[in-house]
Amino acid sequence: MDILHEGFIKILNNIHKYQPGTSLVAWMRRIIVNTAIDYYRMQSRRRTDDLETAFEVQAGDPDAISQLTVQEIIKCIQQLSPAYRSVFNLYVVEGFSHKEIADLLDITESTSRSNLVKARSKLRELLSVRLGHYGK
Repeated sequence: MDILHEGFIKILNNIHKYQPGTSLVAWMRRIIVNTAIDYYRMQSRRRTDDLETAFEVQAGDPDAISQLTVQEIIKCIQQLSPAYRSVFNLYVVEGFSHKEIADLLDITESTSRSNLVKARSKLRELLSVRLGHYGK
């Protein structure tokens, strides 16, 4: 019902884009189908495994990041520039697509992708410095 509702909102918001002479039903169907596909993609990115199962899974050797506390990782993320931090949080944490981020932040998709690459690179650098304090 939510997908259908969202689809009808998109239809009403974009009715001015409908071109007379084409099938109205086909145009509406395409919008509803695309809305459902977008919803599916968003849900598959945000999918999480059962927490009990995830808790039981353990790695053999701890990785470098596991040596840092959550607060230390958050501090590193907060050191990113606002533009990099926004894109990083929306893409990595929230699961938004670059198109959705571009629409939300009023930037291009390529700027979103570029900012994510730069944010990851800077974050890797910041985390490496933090890990240096642990003798790594």
